[in-house]
Amino acid sequence: MHLRFSQDIKLLLERLAEQPLTLGDILAETSERGFSLVIALLVLPFLFPMPPGLTGPFGGACLILSVQMVLGKRSPWLPKRIANYKFPRAFTQLLLQNLGRITKVLQKIARPRFAKIADNPLIWRINGLCISWLTLLLISPIPFTNPIPTVGILLLTVATIESDGLLICISYIITALITLLFGFIGYALWLAPSLLPSIFR
Repeated sequence: MHLRFSQDIKLLLERLAEQPLTLGDILAETSERGFSLVIALLVLPFLFPMPPGLTGPFGGACLILSVQMVLGKRSPWLPKRIANYKFPRAFTQLLLQNLGRITKVLQKIARPRFAKIADNPLIWRINGLCISWLTLLLISPIPFTNPIPTVGILLLTVATIESDGLLICISYIITALITLLFGFIGYALWLAPSLLPSIFR
């Protein structure tokens, strides 16, 4: 796996499988790259069936980190209660087992390109804004939609780690499309109570 993201996340998951590390430990080791790496680690599980009750804590941590990106911060911080969270080993093993399929796709689409775009401080903030918005969609109470914003968040985090300006631009378009999709779903749900009686007449 030649991608920095693939190598970093695989090594991190292998360490987590051997010994429990807190999110604070990971952030301390990864510094600036910890923003994208920890956000990716927190949203990866949403690509698979998730046990109930984790959307709030994981989404909350993502939101805190992405808002710091919007503010231009380069040293990540989490509240002590969240920073002390340790990933269960069984959970880590599940991610490791499925990691190959994810990285195989990412390797085909991500590489260092358009460095002037990727390394621009304003782009760092915009990435944080998009991740914050997608995280809000992720934690919204709309059933069976978790993987949709997760894909957008993963693309943004990978593009940031790999300094891929082209993928960053594509991710902005995907973020807009996801927003339109959620707008359509929300509108359909809003109309549903009034439509159902007429359907069953």
